[in-house]
Amino acid sequence: MTIGFLSLAVLALMTGVMTAAWAYGLKVRNAGWTDVFWTFGTGGALAGAALWPLVWPPTGWTPEPRQWLVAGLVAIWAVRLGRHLAARVAAGPEDARYAAFRTQFGSAYRLRMLGVVLAQAPASALLALSVIAAARRPEAGFDLRDAAAVLLILAALAGEAVADAQLRAFKADPANRSKVMDRGLWARSRHPNYFFEWLAWLAWPVMAFDAAHPASWLTLVAPAVMYLLLNLVSGVPPLEAAMLRSRGQAFRDYQARTPAFFPRIFRRS
Repeated sequence: MTIGFLSLAVLALMTGVMTAAWAYGLKVRNAGWTDVFWTFGTGGALAGAALWPLVWPPTGWTPEPRQWLVAGLVAIWAVRLGRHLAARVAAGPEDARYAAFRTQFGSAYRLRMLGVVLAQAPASALLALSVIAAARRPEAGFDLRDAAAVLLILAALAGEAVADAQLRAFKADPANRSKVMDRGLWARSRHPNYFFEWLAWLAWPVMAFDAAHPASWLTLVAPAVMYLLLNLVSGVPPLEAAMLRSRGQAFRDYQARTPAFFPRIFRRS
């Protein structure tokens, strides 16, 4: 059983998960649950792939310590992000990115929304390549690279949690209605939560990339995929389009003074 085969297995599993997400979103009229299904589904699929044997049948086989470490880190990522998203979606209203599709797709909403939702399954399969490659790093035992990867992913998750908490507190204050969040981490990046989400996926090349080992190049897939998704597809573009519609010139001014993704280290006076 190869890394590619396991990635295809993740694709098949996530196709089922995302089909269920589509059906549930239609039932409750809130497509924001798509993100919740994707996060928990991806976390479970990737943790399982990290532990799965490459030799079949697995006679006398048990996962290596690094496989358990990688699976645990993926699970921590999924639980933190999944719980945050579930709480936000349950509180409503529907995410502006998904709400816009109802108007945009019109009478074809059901079918076209299925395409939008299912398109997220291949992303999980690509992320699996990096996770499996990191879990299968050939060196036995833990070393400084493993420690650095753990610290990186935990720091990234903490940064994302802080950004989410700052935005949640801002929105909870009625005085901020119709205003643009530009405080705390949001004064340094327009999307600090996306930046820290991307940063977490850099843990896999930190843990296992080695130019001399061809399989380790797969660890670069996850950060590349997440960067493209967040900056060019499902993250920044639709969210900023929604913010421009609702905040207008105030958001344009925010765009002019604040970088979109990578945080500015030193704030402008």
